[in-house]
Amino acid sequence: MKAGRVHRAAEALAGRLAAARIPYAIVGAMALGAHGYERVTADVDLLVTREGLAEFKATYLGRGYLEKFPGSKGLRDTENGVNVDVLLAGDFPGDGLPKPVSFPDPAGTAVEGDRFRILALPKLVELKLASGMTAPHRLKDLADVLELIKAASLPADLAGQLDPYVREKYAELWRAAQTRDPE
Repeated sequence: MKAGRVHRAAEALAGRLAAARIPYAIVGAMALGAHGYERVTADVDLLVTREGLAEFKATYLGRGYLEKFPGSKGLRDTENGVNVDVLLAGDFPGDGLPKPVSFPDPAGTAVEGDRFRILALPKLVELKLASGMTAPHRLKDLADVLELIKAASLPADLAGQLDPYVREKYAELWRAAQTRDPE
């Protein structure tokens, strides 16, 4: 079962990062699940600094992890057969172009989840919104926020904890989430 492998890969990755004292946060679908909206995923999304990625590669490449291709920031967990998509602190979500929202340093934005460190809820929502707003091929990020609002009953005033760049989009999705499908 793929889902079991993905969870095992995330837990193994988190254990290795913690052992190496590399600040990290699991983001993407696994963080959504930890915050209350579960959806299927086939990979692990990892947020680290450039230095953290370099240190991880120096320690673990060839020891359970390979680069997706030479020089790639993406990794492959060879034991579990799962891709690890790496997001770097300082880069920009969505279209990759500069904007007020960027991937944060996980040292200051990660929180302890049940099994590993995850991105704090406001920052996860903020990044998903910025991604979906700027990259037409990433509309699922907006859908993720809509479904998270519904599943976790997120409050309208969470908008106040978000960067002004994404607040109106959050408010729009929050209003949309208040409408329920007829049974």
